[in-house]
Amino acid sequence: MTRPRSQAKSAPPATVRCAVYTRKSTEDGLEQEFNSLDAQRESGEAYVKSQTHEGWQCLPDYYDDGGFTGGNMERPALKRLMADIEAGRVDCVVVYKVDRLSRSLLDFARMMEVFDRHNVAFVSVTQQFNTASSMGRLILNVLLSFAQFEREMISERTRAKIAATRRKGKWSGGMPLLGYNVVDTKLVVDPAEVERVRQIFQLYLEQEGLIPVVQELNRRDWRTKKWTTRKGTQRGGRPFDKNALYDVLRNVTYVGKVKYKDEVHAGEHEPIIDAGVWQRVQITLQRNGRTGGALVRNKFGAILKGLLYCVPCGCVMTPTHATKDATKRYRYYVCTAAQKRGWQSCPSRSIPAGEIERFVVEQIKCIGRDPQLVAETVRQARGQATERIEALAAEKRRLERERTGHHRELQKLARQPATGQDVGLAAARLADWIRS
Repeated sequence: MTRPRSQAKSAPPATVRCAVYTRKSTEDGLEQEFNSLDAQRESGEAYVKSQTHEGWQCLPDYYDDGGFTGGNMERPALKRLMADIEAGRVDCVVVYKVDRLSRSLLDFARMMEVFDRHNVAFVSVTQQFNTASSMGRLILNVLLSFAQFEREMISERTRAKIAATRRKGKWSGGMPLLGYNVVDTKLVVDPAEVERVRQIFQLYLEQEGLIPVVQELNRRDWRTKKWTTRKGTQRGGRPFDKNALYDVLRNVTYVGKVKYKDEVHAGEHEPIIDAGVWQRVQITLQRNGRTGGALVRNKFGAILKGLLYCVPCGCVMTPTHATKDATKRYRYYVCTAAQKRGWQSCPSRSIPAGEIERFVVEQIKCIGRDPQLVAETVRQARGQATERIEALAAEKRRLERERTGHHRELQKLARQPATGQDVGLAAARLADWIRS
């Protein structure tokens, strides 16, 4: 009788390809030789190595998102990871903690659907669970709910801090403004831009329309505020359009104030626009509307538009007209208070345009016959012309300084040894100089 042969050796376990994903919300400390992302990956690799007997192997690809929030899925490394899962290159995703992958319950549920569809497991190193079991999935949902709760609490605290900062008149961040620089979290007047802001407000008072001012700014090649983000991205520096001009004219920061929602508070920074000028601009903007202007609303040549006020109400009188039999047009100036609150609210209501315009013209002719008034008018006109010439001269000097600085920088680059990077940098700076 022969003895039974020994049982054959069991087959080796199937290979489980593991991807280690790491994330850090801010960029602080990422420049260090061994940072938080490295520590997370080291823990993930050590866990995968402890499961070698199960066939686990760590993929060589790095999925690191440094400086990205876990509140959304707009992360480059996460997108690469999801693409590799869709392509069938990953069998297991390993993270240090659940909130490293996501802090949003909705986003995480979407990821889990993709994981389940491709039979990909999910493992958290420090929380000791994986989604291969029902208990692991239950624990995962509980932990993720707390992660989302923590994110919402952080958001509420951040909003409360911004509100408190604004109410104290401090700058709480955001896009820099034309005319100011941000120095140590405070707004500081930019000497090279402050005069441009003042001239923009003055141009609007003169033109009384957004389009004419935009055309003039583009003719001068003036652009919006240009700055560099912490990540090195260039923002702004674009030609003005109606929306950009409207945002500048409506910004209370220029009169030394800060705004939080509907609240306006006195700011710590220096104002660069006189409060009277700013108020006149707001009245004109309100009268014209955001997309309107002098050229749109005055197509019938009302010469007193914006100059005529109702004495009883103190409101501006706006031009309007009526037609009869489609052949004859009657022009009027109407009190805006009467238009908004009813005709019975104003005793003046409306006056014929032709009569009041002829009266004003006759009065101006009488003034023209007075030598003293003529002399005073000429004096004031010369003063305004002198101010305008001085402003243009200051702008010319500023442009010449910029041109000299660009020229020196290009000469310096030309004297350095030429490498591919240097040539590209020189070409980019030369293009900026030509465009400016």
